[in-house]
Amino acid sequence: MYGSVQLTGYLALLVTPAVLLLGAVRAPSDLPSGLMSVQFGVVLAGTVVAATERRRLREFEAVGFDRTDAVDALAVAAAAVGTYWLSVSVGLGPILASAVVGLTVGLTARHVDGAAYCGSFVGMASPALFPSLEWVALAGLLAGLAFVATAESFGGFGGKYGTIALFGCIATASLTDVDYASGGSLAWRLAPVIVAVAVVAAVATIVLRTHGGMSSVVASATVGVVAGVAFPSLLPELGATLATVAFCASFVGMSSGERLASTGHVAGAGLLCGVVFLAVSPALAGAGGKLGTTAFVSCLAVAGAQELHAVVRSRGRYVPPDR
Repeated sequence: MYGSVQLTGYLALLVTPAVLLLGAVRAPSDLPSGLMSVQFGVVLAGTVVAATERRRLREFEAVGFDRTDAVDALAVAAAAVGTYWLSVSVGLGPILASAVVGLTVGLTARHVDGAAYCGSFVGMASPALFPSLEWVALAGLLAGLAFVATAESFGGFGGKYGTIALFGCIATASLTDVDYASGGSLAWRLAPVIVAVAVVAAVATIVLRTHGGMSSVVASATVGVVAGVAFPSLLPELGATLATVAFCASFVGMSSGERLASTGHVAGAGLLCGVVFLAVSPALAGAGGKLGTTAFVSCLAVAGAQELHAVVRSRGRYVPPDR
Protein backbone atom coordinates (compact mmCIF):
# COMPACT_ATOMS: atom_id res chain seq x y z
CA MET A 1 0.00 0.00 0.00
CA TYR A 2 2.64 2.53 1.06
CA GLY A 3 4.81 1.48 -1.87
CA SER A 4 2.09 2.70 -4.23
CA VAL A 5 1.94 5.95 -2.25
CA GLN A 6 5.68 6.41 -2.77
CA LEU A 7 5.26 5.75 -6.48
CA THR A 8 2.46 8.33 -6.63
CA GLY A 9 4.68 10.88 -4.89
CA TYR A 10 7.53 10.09 -7.28
CA LEU A 11 5.26 10.68 -10.26
CA ALA A 12 3.96 13.92 -8.75
CA LEU A 13 7.52 15.22 -8.56
CA LEU A 14 7.92 14.52 -12.27
CA VAL A 15 4.54 15.68 -13.54
CA THR A 16 4.61 19.04 -11.72
CA PRO A 17 7.75 20.38 -13.47
CA ALA A 18 6.39 19.02 -16.75
CA VAL A 19 3.22 21.07 -16.28
CA LEU A 20 5.29 24.19 -15.63
CA LEU A 21 7.49 23.66 -18.69
CA LEU A 22 4.47 22.88 -20.87
CA GLY A 23 2.77 26.03 -19.63
CA ALA A 24 5.87 28.02 -20.55
CA VAL A 25 5.78 26.61 -24.09
CA ARG A 26 2.12 27.44 -24.54
CA ALA A 27 2.23 30.89 -22.95
CA PRO A 28 2.80 33.92 -25.19
CA SER A 29 6.39 35.09 -24.91
CA ASP A 30 8.90 37.29 -26.70
CA LEU A 31 11.82 35.18 -25.52
CA PRO A 32 14.14 33.70 -28.17
CA SER A 33 12.97 30.50 -29.82
CA GLY A 34 16.31 28.98 -28.88
CA LEU A 35 15.01 28.57 -25.34
CA MET A 36 12.89 25.70 -26.68
CA SER A 37 16.07 23.71 -27.21
CA VAL A 38 17.17 24.60 -23.66
CA GLN A 39 13.90 23.23 -22.31
CA PHE A 40 14.31 20.09 -24.40
CA GLY A 41 17.79 19.60 -22.97
CA VAL A 42 16.46 20.10 -19.44
CA VAL A 43 13.80 17.44 -20.02
CA LEU A 44 16.29 15.01 -21.55
CA ALA A 45 18.82 15.34 -18.74
CA GLY A 46 16.09 15.24 -16.11
CA THR A 47 14.75 12.00 -17.58
CA VAL A 48 18.11 10.34 -16.96
CA VAL A 49 17.96 11.25 -13.26
CA ALA A 50 14.31 10.19 -13.05
CA ALA A 51 15.16 6.71 -14.32
CA THR A 52 18.02 6.37 -11.85
CA GLU A 53 15.85 7.65 -9.01
CA ARG A 54 13.12 5.13 -9.79
CA ARG A 55 15.59 2.29 -9.43
CA ARG A 56 16.93 3.77 -6.18
CA LEU A 57 13.42 4.10 -4.78
CA ARG A 58 12.94 0.34 -4.97
CA GLU A 59 15.69 -0.12 -2.39
CA PHE A 60 13.72 1.61 0.36
CA GLU A 61 11.57 -0.45 2.64
CA ALA A 62 7.93 0.60 2.68
CA VAL A 63 6.72 1.83 6.08
CA GLY A 64 3.35 3.03 7.29
CA PHE A 65 2.04 6.52 7.96
CA ASP A 66 3.11 7.44 11.49
CA ARG A 67 2.96 10.33 13.94
CA THR A 68 6.01 12.02 12.43
CA ASP A 69 4.33 12.00 9.02
CA ALA A 70 1.20 13.57 10.51
CA VAL A 71 3.26 16.30 12.19
CA ASP A 72 5.08 17.04 8.93
CA ALA A 73 1.85 17.23 6.93
CA LEU A 74 0.27 19.59 9.44
CA ALA A 75 3.44 21.72 9.55
CA VAL A 76 3.22 22.18 5.78
CA ALA A 77 -0.41 23.28 6.00
CA ALA A 78 0.18 25.60 8.99
CA ALA A 79 3.18 27.27 7.38
CA ALA A 80 1.20 27.79 4.17
CA VAL A 81 -1.53 29.67 6.02
CA GLY A 82 0.96 31.64 8.14
CA THR A 83 3.04 32.69 5.14
CA TYR A 84 0.00 33.77 3.15
CA TRP A 85 -1.16 35.87 6.10
CA LEU A 86 2.25 37.53 6.42
CA SER A 87 2.44 38.11 2.68
CA VAL A 88 -1.06 39.47 2.08
CA SER A 89 -2.49 40.72 5.37
CA VAL A 90 0.71 42.00 6.97
CA GLY A 91 2.07 43.17 3.63
CA LEU A 92 5.51 41.58 3.62
CA GLY A 93 5.04 40.20 0.13
CA PRO A 94 5.67 36.57 -0.86
CA ILE A 95 9.49 36.58 -0.87
CA LEU A 96 10.02 38.09 2.56
CA ALA A 97 7.08 36.23 4.07
CA SER A 98 8.39 32.83 2.97
CA ALA A 99 11.98 33.67 3.90
CA VAL A 100 10.97 34.93 7.36
CA VAL A 101 8.96 31.79 8.05
CA GLY A 102 11.84 29.60 6.86
CA LEU A 103 14.39 31.50 8.94
CA THR A 104 12.21 31.45 12.06
CA VAL A 105 11.39 27.75 11.87
CA GLY A 106 14.92 26.84 10.82
CA LEU A 107 16.33 28.48 13.95
CA THR A 108 13.67 27.37 16.43
CA ALA A 109 12.11 24.11 15.24
CA ARG A 110 14.66 22.12 13.25
CA HIS A 111 12.56 18.93 13.43
CA VAL A 112 9.97 20.45 11.08
CA ASP A 113 12.02 23.05 9.24
CA GLY A 114 11.84 21.27 5.87
CA ALA A 115 8.09 20.70 6.11
CA ALA A 116 7.42 24.28 7.21
CA TYR A 117 9.65 25.71 4.49
CA CYS A 118 7.76 23.63 1.95
CA GLY A 119 4.48 25.02 3.29
CA SER A 120 5.79 28.56 3.12
CA PHE A 121 6.09 28.18 -0.65
CA VAL A 122 2.41 27.31 -0.88
CA GLY A 123 1.70 30.49 1.07
CA MET A 124 3.48 32.54 -1.59
CA ALA A 125 0.43 32.07 -3.81
CA SER A 126 -1.18 35.23 -5.13
CA PRO A 127 -4.57 36.39 -3.81
CA ALA A 128 -5.63 36.39 -7.46
CA LEU A 129 -5.29 32.60 -7.39
CA PHE A 130 -6.41 31.89 -3.83
CA PRO A 131 -8.49 34.83 -2.54
CA SER A 132 -9.03 33.34 0.92
CA LEU A 133 -7.18 31.31 3.53
CA GLU A 134 -9.46 28.30 3.01
CA TRP A 135 -7.99 27.64 -0.42
CA VAL A 136 -4.46 28.13 0.90
CA ALA A 137 -5.14 25.69 3.72
CA LEU A 138 -6.44 23.10 1.24
CA ALA A 139 -3.39 23.57 -1.00
CA GLY A 140 -1.18 23.29 2.09
CA LEU A 141 -2.86 20.08 3.20
CA LEU A 142 -2.49 18.49 -0.23
CA ALA A 143 1.14 19.59 -0.34
CA GLY A 144 1.61 18.15 3.15
CA LEU A 145 0.36 14.75 2.04
CA ALA A 146 2.66 14.96 -0.99
CA PHE A 147 5.55 15.92 1.30
CA VAL A 148 5.09 12.67 3.22
CA ALA A 149 4.59 10.60 0.07
CA THR A 150 7.80 11.92 -1.50
CA ALA A 151 10.02 11.48 1.55
CA GLU A 152 12.23 8.95 -0.24
CA SER A 153 12.10 10.49 -3.73
CA PHE A 154 14.71 12.90 -5.09
CA GLY A 155 16.20 13.60 -1.70
CA GLY A 156 18.98 16.17 -1.74
CA PHE A 157 17.79 18.01 -4.83
CA GLY A 158 17.29 21.73 -4.32
CA GLY A 159 13.81 22.91 -5.23
CA LYS A 160 12.06 19.68 -4.24
CA TYR A 161 10.04 21.44 -1.53
CA GLY A 162 8.87 24.06 -3.99
CA THR A 163 7.83 21.38 -6.47
CA ILE A 164 5.71 19.76 -3.77
CA ALA A 165 4.19 23.16 -3.01
CA LEU A 166 3.38 23.77 -6.68
CA PHE A 167 1.73 20.34 -6.82
CA GLY A 168 -0.54 21.38 -3.94
CA CYS A 169 -1.45 24.63 -5.68
CA ILE A 170 -2.10 22.97 -9.05
CA ALA A 171 -4.21 20.24 -7.43
CA THR A 172 -6.27 22.81 -5.50
CA ALA A 173 -6.77 24.98 -8.57
CA SER A 174 -8.01 21.95 -10.49
CA LEU A 175 -10.54 21.17 -7.76
CA THR A 176 -11.97 24.69 -7.59
CA ASP A 177 -13.15 27.44 -9.90
CA VAL A 178 -10.08 29.60 -9.30
CA ASP A 179 -7.75 30.41 -12.16
CA TYR A 180 -4.14 31.49 -12.43
CA ALA A 181 -3.26 35.15 -12.32
CA SER A 182 -2.39 36.93 -15.52
CA GLY A 183 1.37 36.98 -15.99
CA GLY A 184 3.63 38.45 -18.63
CA SER A 185 7.02 37.34 -19.83
CA LEU A 186 10.22 39.11 -18.83
CA ALA A 187 12.29 40.94 -21.42
CA TRP A 188 15.20 38.91 -22.76
CA ARG A 189 17.49 41.91 -22.35
CA LEU A 190 17.36 41.23 -18.61
CA ALA A 191 19.00 37.83 -19.06
CA PRO A 192 22.59 38.85 -18.15
CA VAL A 193 21.68 40.44 -14.82
CA ILE A 194 19.11 37.75 -13.95
CA VAL A 195 21.56 34.94 -14.67
CA ALA A 196 24.33 36.70 -12.73
CA VAL A 197 22.12 37.16 -9.69
CA ALA A 198 21.00 33.53 -9.88
CA VAL A 199 24.58 32.23 -9.95
CA VAL A 200 25.65 34.42 -7.03
CA ALA A 201 22.60 33.49 -4.93
CA ALA A 202 23.05 29.77 -5.54
CA VAL A 203 26.75 29.87 -4.64
CA ALA A 204 26.12 32.14 -1.65
CA THR A 205 23.64 29.64 -0.26
CA ILE A 206 26.04 26.72 -0.53
CA VAL A 207 28.82 28.83 1.02
CA LEU A 208 26.60 29.72 3.99
CA ARG A 209 25.99 26.01 4.46
CA THR A 210 29.50 24.69 4.03
CA HIS A 211 31.46 27.54 5.61
CA GLY A 212 28.84 29.27 7.74
CA GLY A 213 27.53 26.10 9.38
CA MET A 214 23.92 26.90 8.51
CA SER A 215 21.28 24.33 7.68
CA SER A 216 20.00 24.33 4.11
CA VAL A 217 16.73 25.95 5.17
CA VAL A 218 18.41 28.73 7.17
CA ALA A 219 20.97 29.41 4.43
CA SER A 220 18.31 29.72 1.73
CA ALA A 221 16.03 31.81 3.93
CA THR A 222 18.91 34.12 4.83
CA VAL A 223 19.59 34.77 1.16
CA GLY A 224 15.86 35.38 0.68
CA VAL A 225 15.67 37.92 3.51
CA VAL A 226 18.77 39.80 2.36
CA ALA A 227 17.66 39.85 -1.26
CA GLY A 228 14.07 40.72 -0.35
CA VAL A 229 15.23 43.77 1.62
CA ALA A 230 18.25 44.92 -0.36
CA PHE A 231 17.24 44.68 -4.00
CA PRO A 232 13.94 46.62 -3.80
CA SER A 233 15.68 49.32 -1.76
CA LEU A 234 18.67 49.67 -4.05
CA LEU A 235 16.92 49.14 -7.40
CA PRO A 236 13.27 50.23 -7.13
CA GLU A 237 12.37 49.36 -10.73
CA LEU A 238 14.07 45.96 -11.04
CA GLY A 239 14.58 45.10 -7.38
CA ALA A 240 11.48 42.96 -6.89
CA THR A 241 12.37 40.81 -9.89
CA LEU A 242 15.98 40.36 -8.80
CA ALA A 243 14.88 39.48 -5.25
CA THR A 244 12.62 36.82 -6.71
CA VAL A 245 15.46 35.45 -8.85
CA ALA A 246 17.84 35.34 -5.89
CA PHE A 247 15.32 33.51 -3.71
CA CYS A 248 14.63 31.08 -6.55
CA ALA A 249 18.31 30.30 -7.04
CA SER A 250 18.89 29.93 -3.31
CA PHE A 251 16.97 26.68 -3.56
CA VAL A 252 19.63 25.38 -5.94
CA GLY A 253 22.15 25.94 -3.16
CA MET A 254 20.13 23.65 -0.88
CA SER A 255 21.25 20.64 -2.93
CA SER A 256 23.38 18.04 -1.21
CA GLY A 257 26.90 17.17 -2.29
CA GLU A 258 25.65 13.78 -3.47
CA ARG A 259 23.46 15.51 -6.05
CA LEU A 260 25.60 18.48 -7.09
CA ALA A 261 29.14 17.44 -6.29
CA SER A 262 30.98 20.77 -6.41
CA THR A 263 30.53 24.51 -6.19
CA GLY A 264 31.00 24.58 -9.96
CA HIS A 265 28.01 22.31 -10.41
CA VAL A 266 25.96 24.52 -8.11
CA ALA A 267 27.01 27.58 -10.12
CA GLY A 268 26.06 25.79 -13.35
CA ALA A 269 22.66 24.88 -11.94
CA GLY A 270 22.27 28.48 -10.78
CA LEU A 271 23.04 29.73 -14.27
CA LEU A 272 20.49 27.34 -15.77
CA CYS A 273 18.01 28.37 -13.09
CA GLY A 274 18.23 31.97 -14.27
CA VAL A 275 17.56 30.92 -17.87
CA VAL A 276 14.63 28.68 -16.89
CA PHE A 277 13.28 31.48 -14.70
CA LEU A 278 13.05 33.67 -17.79
CA ALA A 279 11.50 30.90 -19.87
CA VAL A 280 8.71 30.00 -17.43
CA SER A 281 7.90 33.53 -16.26
CA PRO A 282 4.46 33.66 -17.95
CA ALA A 283 3.39 30.14 -16.90
CA LEU A 284 1.20 29.33 -13.85
CA ALA A 285 1.39 32.92 -12.65
CA GLY A 286 0.45 33.38 -9.01
CA ALA A 287 0.99 29.74 -7.99
CA GLY A 288 3.13 29.06 -4.94
CA GLY A 289 6.10 26.77 -5.45
CA LYS A 290 6.85 27.91 -8.98
CA LEU A 291 10.27 29.24 -7.95
CA GLY A 292 11.23 26.00 -6.28
CA THR A 293 10.12 23.98 -9.29
CA THR A 294 12.32 26.18 -11.47
CA ALA A 295 15.29 25.36 -9.24
CA PHE A 296 14.34 21.68 -9.14
CA VAL A 297 14.34 21.19 -12.91
CA SER A 298 17.65 23.05 -13.13
CA CYS A 299 19.26 20.78 -10.54
CA LEU A 300 17.84 17.68 -12.24
CA ALA A 301 19.24 18.85 -15.56
CA VAL A 302 22.76 19.44 -14.23
CA ALA A 303 22.76 16.15 -12.32
CA GLY A 304 21.48 14.37 -15.42
CA ALA A 305 24.18 15.95 -17.54
CA GLN A 306 26.75 14.67 -15.04
CA GLU A 307 25.36 11.15 -15.34
CA LEU A 308 25.27 11.30 -19.13
CA HIS A 309 28.86 12.50 -19.22
CA ALA A 310 29.93 9.67 -16.91
CA VAL A 311 28.16 7.09 -19.07
CA VAL A 312 29.76 8.41 -22.26
CA ARG A 313 33.22 8.41 -20.70
CA SER A 314 32.86 4.89 -19.33
CA ARG A 315 31.71 3.52 -22.66
CA GLY A 316 34.51 5.25 -24.53
CA ARG A 317 37.22 3.98 -22.20
CA TYR A 318 39.46 1.30 -23.72
CA VAL A 319 39.50 -1.94 -21.77
CA PRO A 320 42.39 -4.25 -22.77
CA PRO A 321 41.46 -7.89 -23.46
CA ASP A 322 42.33 -10.56 -20.93
CA ARG A 323 45.50 -12.46 -21.71
